[in-house]
Amino acid sequence: MRYSVLELQHKAKRAWAEGGMICIEMDDGRQIRFPADRNRRLKSATPAQLNNIELICGGTGLHWPDLDEDLSVIGILEGRFDRP
Repeated sequence: MRYSVLELQHKAKRAWAEGGMICIEMDDGRQIRFPADRNRRLKSATPAQLNNIELICGGTGLHWPDLDEDLSVIGILEGRFDRP
């Protein structure tokens, strides 16, 4: 798999759901959040499904196995919360 330089500069350390928000702690200590309802699959998920988040691709992506949803950290930072 090939990564862009920008993707490798933005890695998640952990991720969780809280109060309808997806929360991400970055490896540099920043925390970012976005409303789960900005994504069509996350919008209808149960709290347990939202909290079942895996870091993928060395922390450059998030995966929800129960929902078959993947988002890139760089995409989230750019405001892209859903698949095209």
